[in-house]
Amino acid sequence: MRRIGILSFPSPGHFYPLTALGRRLRSRGHEVVYFQVADLEPPIRAAGLEFRQLGREDFPAGTLRKQDEALGKLKGIAGLRYTVRRATLSSMMILRDAPAAIRDEGVDALVVDQTEMAGGSVAELLGLPFVSAAVTLPLNLDASVPPLFFPWLHGVGPAARLRNRLGNALFEWVFSETLRLINRQRRDWGLPPAGGLNELFSRLAQVAQLPAALELPGRRVTPHFHHTGPWTDADGRAPVDFPRSRLDPGRPLAYASMGTLQNGILRAFRVIAEACAGLDLQLVISLGGGQDSSALGDLPGDPIVVGYAPQLELIRRSALTISHGGLNTVLESLEQGVPMVVLPVTNDQPGVGARVEWSGVGRSIPVGRLTVDRLRDAVCEVLGDPSYRERAEGMQSSIEAADGLNRAADLIGEAFGSNSRAVPSDSALRPQTDRNQRSDDETWGSGVRLLRKPGTPRSGHQFQGLRQSRDMDRCHSVARADRADEAVASFERSIDGREQHRHPR
Repeated sequence: MRRIGILSFPSPGHFYPLTALGRRLRSRGHEVVYFQVADLEPPIRAAGLEFRQLGREDFPAGTLRKQDEALGKLKGIAGLRYTVRRATLSSMMILRDAPAAIRDEGVDALVVDQTEMAGGSVAELLGLPFVSAAVTLPLNLDASVPPLFFPWLHGVGPAARLRNRLGNALFEWVFSETLRLINRQRRDWGLPPAGGLNELFSRLAQVAQLPAALELPGRRVTPHFHHTGPWTDADGRAPVDFPRSRLDPGRPLAYASMGTLQNGILRAFRVIAEACAGLDLQLVISLGGGQDSSALGDLPGDPIVVGYAPQLELIRRSALTISHGGLNTVLESLEQGVPMVVLPVTNDQPGVGARVEWSGVGRSIPVGRLTVDRLRDAVCEVLGDPSYRERAEGMQSSIEAADGLNRAADLIGEAFGSNSRAVPSDSALRPQTDRNQRSDDETWGSGVRLLRKPGTPRSGHQFQGLRQSRDMDRCHSVARADRADEAVASFERSIDGREQHRHPR
């Protein structure tokens, strides 16, 4: 049995599926410790997993709420850019704090969230096998499908592939600062630099909770990439108070949530209430903890409005869900065969919306185009056309057959079996440098390079903090064109020329 560590992006949408996966691994005899910031300690411990704090100085209690409130007011590219900045800060913390913490905990294998892009480099440094876990849409770049943050419908042929390659090059550029940060530290650790985002993921195994049935057709993946299915565990979630006595069993239920991050757009909640008012529906709105219900005022139709809701329980009772298109909510709806309307805001939600439309299990309306009439028409279409529920129930059957949580645990167990331990780099065998030893010209700051004491080998353990990078300006212009060219060449090799056709509606 293994002692498995989990590294993930600090967000509820990431730790819910990963705590479910961790609990399943623990049920098979493995020890599981989750490395995270202080704000996520209570739910991780409530799930029955060990917790080890990271980012004690950078992410004190209350930090995530402030970040989530800021992101909740953004949409589109602005929201994506904010998320990328958060990802870069998280990578700084992981590169600095995680190696020593993982070694101290005696972990011998890692499960690394794809969005926590620095985690694989830490595993390589310590010589630990690791599996990449995609809890969002997979970040793997591939010319056969659009990158996840675009709402583009699936297309085939040379024009669609060119469009996708250009979108992928933009995706690489958006995350170029994060990649530069990671590559600087890899060089200091004596590891070869990653040539692109795809190279940050495990070559041992990659598991995604996106089921194959919801993926766009023709997607090319490596042999060690596996679509599994939702990682959901109701027993691992803390109970939530909810006014169940207000539920009307004689009326169809519509459950609406904009997630825990994109819940600061108050207008969306009001539009949802107005669109459902007058329909034969009882509406429940979950604010995801980001808003005070009093800020919405009186809403038409007298919906039940709560800060948090027992989401899995309510979805089971629902005729329809309305959400931001977060992958967790979409998958939890499909696990129950419930059709949906999604209102993508940012990050991977536009890509999720494209898959909802393609598979015919619901409708997608970008939040920037949201109006009462558009939403009411979509709700009436999904409820009035039985084919939406039929396709959602067909997806439910596929998900049940895939048994995603057990399948993912099986794959991780196989990957961490015999002969899977990586060869440690020399830096993992060197003593850690004293945190207080630094030269006079090294100053603490918000730069993107970890400290390396002058005169020490590049591969030595240096986890003392961050310094201003003197060559940062030069790095802004280095190798962007080369990376884009390499990405295009890689994507060209992945094309097989097969034509696909849109799912019949």
